[in-house]
Amino acid sequence: MKKTIYTFFLLFIAFAVQAAKVDTLQVFSPSMQKNIKTCVVVPDNYKKSKKAFPVVYLLHGYSGNYGSWAKDFKELGKQVDQYGFIVVGVDGNYSSWYFDSPIDPSFKYETYVVKELVPFIDKQYRTIADRKARAISGLSMGGHGALYLSFKHQDVFGAAGSMSGGVDFRPFPENWDIKKRLGPITEFPENWNQNTVTNMLDLVKDNKLKLIIDCGVDDFFMKVNRELHAKMLDLKINHDYIERPGEHNLKYWENSLKYQLLFFYDFFNENIKTK
Repeated sequence: MKKTIYTFFLLFIAFAVQAAKVDTLQVFSPSMQKNIKTCVVVPDNYKKSKKAFPVVYLLHGYSGNYGSWAKDFKELGKQVDQYGFIVVGVDGNYSSWYFDSPIDPSFKYETYVVKELVPFIDKQYRTIADRKARAISGLSMGGHGALYLSFKHQDVFGAAGSMSGGVDFRPFPENWDIKKRLGPITEFPENWNQNTVTNMLDLVKDNKLKLIIDCGVDDFFMKVNRELHAKMLDLKINHDYIERPGEHNLKYWENSLKYQLLFFYDFFNENIKTK
């Protein structure tokens, strides 16, 4: 019996050595004058391979952090190994909503992600530094952030996704610290109108972006996702749109992430050639 347990333990260790590797890094942000943590998940063949890898950036939701993806999503390492791309867990400082706040200069998370983090990752890791090999997605606040950043920076990201995204936060003026980032909606309505994803569809031209959007039917963001979907159909913006059973919780997001990563894998295969 002891020999069997010992053998199993050795096999488990051998398997773990072959699994995806998680790095935790400090990235200095010149725009905010501080270090920001990020986690980078690389496939098990990263060191042995000489090729460059595509990258998927993942944005956490309100109250989360950079480590949520590696800590809470138990299948992420296996998925990174399966698809052979790098995943970066981005930190959005609890409630940044991933834009540059027009009222608080200490919150410049659009600048951080696009102009500081992406170049840092491309410098530190063997990546394919091209929009055709770069995707971004997120959940809840991060779903809004991923669409927001991809709409505004289509030269940086070629594909984007949203899981249970707060794609129009104007119906929720007292929630999730949004008024700390934009000011009260009664005083600064222009800030709210200009920075909510559903009002930014005019930026998505020529179907340059590959997009996937999903939401659970019992989610409090279901209505705003349906409205975004309808507007995109009217504007003939190509996108995959999915409604499935589920609420605003980890169980839904674990299932959703499987489909989004497959979507990005297909996008990369269609657009880049790797050796």
